[in-house]
Amino acid sequence: MDRSQKSESVAELNAIFNEAGVVVVTRNLGLSVAQSTDLRQKMRDVGATYKVAKNRLARLAIEDTDYSGMGAFLTGPTALAYSADPVAAAKAVVDFAKTNDALEIVGGSMGGEMLDVDRVRALASLPSLDELRGTLIGLINAPATKIARVVNEPAAKLARVFGAYGAKEAA
Repeated sequence: MDRSQKSESVAELNAIFNEAGVVVVTRNLGLSVAQSTDLRQKMRDVGATYKVAKNRLARLAIEDTDYSGMGAFLTGPTALAYSADPVAAAKAVVDFAKTNDALEIVGGSMGGEMLDVDRVRALASLPSLDELRGTLIGLINAPATKIARVVNEPAAKLARVFGAYGAKEAA
């Protein structure tokens, strides 16, 4: 890599750090190409990205961002998992690490908050943004559904009574 490519890479990583909701640092301990491809696909499915970056360039890119305290995690063969959704990247990495010993979670950061391995796992256990939206819509919709059911119930009872009298007279 020459100087211009390095500066472009640092600028790209800096833009990523400025837009990401969460960044999880992982260590690749013998991850095969097929496993890496599988992990990248799972990350894409949840709206996250998995990127291998040189540690030195990543340290330069995190300067003047909320993730500046993450430099201690960037040692050895590392990769970055990030997403705008604060839960998506952590959830995908933790799920993949459960089934694959070659991927080790080192730590991460959510905004200015540094996350150790346990806190990354705790973050992954939270519901995603889409799940929270679905729950909220269900909670908002439930009272309207109950009101409609209560309003329609007397008419339904009356219809059943008329139906019963009609069946009694027909017999």
